[in-house]
Amino acid sequence: MDVWPRGRLHKPGDWRYAERMTNASAVHELAALLDRLGVPLAARQGGTLAARSPITGEVVATVREASPDDVEAAVARAHVAFAAWRLVPAPRRGELVRLFGEELRAAKADLARLVTLEAGKIVSEGLGEVQEMIDICDFAVGLSRQLCGLTIATERASHRMMETWHPLGVVGIISAFNFPVAVWAWNAALALVCGDPCVWKPSEKTPLCALATQALLERALARFGDAPPHLSQVVQGGAAVGAALVNHPLVPLVSATGSTAMGRKVGPALAARFARALLELGGNNAAIVAPSADLELAVRAIAFSAMGTAGQRCTTLRRLLVHDDIYEALLPRLARAVATVPVGDPRREGTLVGPLIDEAASEAMTRALAAAVAAGGQVVGGEAVAAVAQDGAALGGWYRRPALVEMPAQRGPMLHETFAPILYVTRYRALEEALALQNAVAQGLSSSIFTSDLREAERFMAADGSDCGIANVNLGPSGAEIGGAFGGEKETGGGRESGSDSWRAYMRRATNTINYGKSLPLAQGVRFDVE
Repeated sequence: MDVWPRGRLHKPGDWRYAERMTNASAVHELAALLDRLGVPLAARQGGTLAARSPITGEVVATVREASPDDVEAAVARAHVAFAAWRLVPAPRRGELVRLFGEELRAAKADLARLVTLEAGKIVSEGLGEVQEMIDICDFAVGLSRQLCGLTIATERASHRMMETWHPLGVVGIISAFNFPVAVWAWNAALALVCGDPCVWKPSEKTPLCALATQALLERALARFGDAPPHLSQVVQGGAAVGAALVNHPLVPLVSATGSTAMGRKVGPALAARFARALLELGGNNAAIVAPSADLELAVRAIAFSAMGTAGQRCTTLRRLLVHDDIYEALLPRLARAVATVPVGDPRREGTLVGPLIDEAASEAMTRALAAAVAAGGQVVGGEAVAAVAQDGAALGGWYRRPALVEMPAQRGPMLHETFAPILYVTRYRALEEALALQNAVAQGLSSSIFTSDLREAERFMAADGSDCGIANVNLGPSGAEIGGAFGGEKETGGGRESGSDSWRAYMRRATNTINYGKSLPLAQGVRFDVE
């Protein structure tokens, strides 16, 4: 029997399950979660890859790492699966994804709790990440009946021209720790309905989330009944495992989410063998706060975008450009939000900022703040926080209060992405100046403007406005939903995942021309008559 907070008793599937077991150690709860999610004991014991909880810093499992030879074998198996899966009608392939969505709904509380324990997300964000998986499954199921091409007007009589879309092949997926299950789902749900098997190299910082997700998909595959084996496989490990996947000639597409430095290695390697790259890399995202902005709305949006997920989203708000006329009214409110936001154990009700993923992330935050001070910045917050569990025990993770940094100009660390809750703020006088500042960084992922002026909003979204893949009005740059294509420009990589027409990346296009007449007219009026 499980004893719950406030003396209540509930079943594991209950939504309140996310509130249980907030004692210091995560080991026992994690083991129970993995059992219920169907992860075999052998998959999480006796390996060389240590899985840690950022909540406590403790090792909670040891996972077997794959070798390059293991990747070779996994891709070979997936290629065999592709030969069969590509012949299954797309709506039938969609049925597998529908069943997977059902498994996710049934296991939502447990998988979300695992995300909290292994990635450090607060309870609502863990639940939200699993909901993203469910949403993309719903999207992909509908898409499975809409993988359609065009009928194209032809200049030749008694001819028809059209385009058709066919499955591409094995898709390699390399995901990051900050969205340990959702980003895989964005890719895998679309890839599976498009007819492509997947080989997944998850972040070495969140291996257990991958094992649990794979176990849930295997439940769906068992219910589906007649799918070829090895439609989805997980290969755990570091850079060598990723490189083996990227360099494999039977992987025509690799979707890689991570740092720009990682993308600089992955992109050229794929280009060298003429494979496709779907890159989702860094984002040094800005928001403009115009004089006509609704400050109540802006403060709430800025707070979530800058501090949510402890600043570890690729769409996190990192640069705030505030008009001179409202600067003095806005800054004290932001400083108050930074000073009072609840930081601590993400399992506890009311916590809004959990831990950084590891010590290296905390050290990077310290270096960035020091560089900001050296560049003339004034820092509010940013200090280490001594977090405690529900039972009062000290936690060993890396907890930092978000930092608000007033900068005299956009320079120094403000020009570089630091994966931590740091919000740099500087002033502007005219919209053209703000747009120039926003676009003057290497990345081009997400952006936003807070304004009540229609002209400013339209100017921001115009061709000579924001240069980002996402441009929002009156909401922050963070928190995308699956219906729209997700991705950005410049050093963000240019890839698009999730909604809209992103499915086309997972298929190959063929142009078909059919002559149903008895003559042979050639295009462009060419004549080539032979006896």
